[in-house]
Amino acid sequence: MHSSLRLGALAVSLAFSALSVQAQQAPASAPAVRTERNLSLELANQIATATVAACAANGYAVAATVVDRAGVVRAVQRADTAGSHTLAASERKAWTSASAKAPTLAMMENAQKNPAAANLVNIPGFLLLGGGVPVKVGNEVIGAVGVGGAPGGHLDEQCANAGIEKVKAQLG
Repeated sequence: MHSSLRLGALAVSLAFSALSVQAQQAPASAPAVRTERNLSLELANQIATATVAACAANGYAVAATVVDRAGVVRAVQRADTAGSHTLAASERKAWTSASAKAPTLAMMENAQKNPAAANLVNIPGFLLLGGGVPVKVGNEVIGAVGVGGAPGGHLDEQCANAGIEKVKAQLG
């Protein structure tokens, strides 16, 4: 009986050792190489074109910038009579939206109500004005569009949403 206990203890010890080795060899919970979806140039151009057209239909001369998931510019369009300042505003709004994965109008409203969020304006490059909207496939943000030039950030956001809506079928 004594040897049976020894064999049982040895078996348990070996099992724990094997589990320990497997745990050390097991891959981390996140894969070393990730696969991410991103905006193509063609899709970014379609969004920019549709966004500027949506604003033009309402009488607004705007610039629209589309960035990829990392905030890198993929496409820019500026209406003929849009002010030169609209380019920088649209890019900053797009970058802010892609970076935060949120609409900039909601971020602006949150910063106005929440003293802690008010410090977001101190992040270099952040522009907390309405008009930046994430481009999503399901819940995954694959880019963003920023609009500058309509007479109000809420109108910039409407144009951005209209541009995204035009390509919705391509977003799956």
